[in-house]
Amino acid sequence: MEKLLLYVQVHQLSEQGFKVAKIAKKLGISRNTVYKFLKMSFEEASDWANSLSQRRKKLDPYRDQMISWLKEHPDLSSAQIEDWLKEKHPGLTIGGSTIRLFVKDLREIYHISKEIHARSHEAVDELPMGYQVQVDWGEITLKNVLNKEVKLYFITFVLSHSRYKYVEWLGRPFTTKDTIRCHENAFAYFGGMPEELVYDQDHLITVSENAGDVILTGEFQAYKEQRKFRLHLCRKADPQSKGKIENVVKYVKYNFAKNRVFTNIDTWNEKGIAWLERTGNYNVHNTTKKRPAEVHALEKQHLKPVSPLLSIESDYSSSITRTVCPDNVIKYKSNRYSVP
Repeated sequence: MEKLLLYVQVHQLSEQGFKVAKIAKKLGISRNTVYKFLKMSFEEASDWANSLSQRRKKLDPYRDQMISWLKEHPDLSSAQIEDWLKEKHPGLTIGGSTIRLFVKDLREIYHISKEIHARSHEAVDELPMGYQVQVDWGEITLKNVLNKEVKLYFITFVLSHSRYKYVEWLGRPFTTKDTIRCHENAFAYFGGMPEELVYDQDHLITVSENAGDVILTGEFQAYKEQRKFRLHLCRKADPQSKGKIENVVKYVKYNFAKNRVFTNIDTWNEKGIAWLERTGNYNVHNTTKKRPAEVHALEKQHLKPVSPLLSIESDYSSSITRTVCPDNVIKYKSNRYSVP
């Protein structure tokens, strides 16, 4: 009878002279809930609490699991809880608003306050289909199965029109070759390539700026010339130029990665793709009010096709084989080289 106990506490604090806002803060509930309880008689509150206890909710079988998640990670959002439920119970079909209300009740009953993360404003004009992809990197520190901290790095891409996303993770900082490989994987995932790609002036793709002209790294310059896409570089954390990808980086961190336990990078990437299909590209976007996956089905037709192999990335014609000696050494042109 948690609700009835809460009703009694509200009236006790009110009789002691506490204002509504103070009561709400002390009990960790909303002011609307305080007003509702103050208008009720004890008999009305008893009847209401009994009706709640007798009414079975669709999420009741998952109640204990959700409480344990919230107690372990008080900063969990209802969107992240929704994703975890769908991951662990693939057959579950339930609306996001139902989960939000259920989580809100659990927080009030068990006094689990939520940490709020403000999201930056997405002040970017809408672009035509197939025109632009925005790219950015991110990193996050998590706990592994041994409860030790590990730092993970990721690169993420988003089609500016449909908001269709791709993300790839590494257990070490990215190199330019990693970046090029991830571009190829993203183009394969999107089903084609846009006309323009937007980036920060990151050291992985740029060397320096000379009189307003940005100098690209040799590897990335060769890649750009072979793929023939237009490149636009902007300032870091610039929502006017790349607000869509700034929000995607936060989304990946706080909806997918945060509070998960890391096992290994291959499993982590598999879970990341499953999250994209289940949540990241499936849930209705707050700005467009459409599912990115559904809009992408149309946008894909406007992307430029890409060849399956690039010589810059995968040139196997010049590869040679060598036998590894028992002491972990290979011989090449009269020289000896140790290998792991």
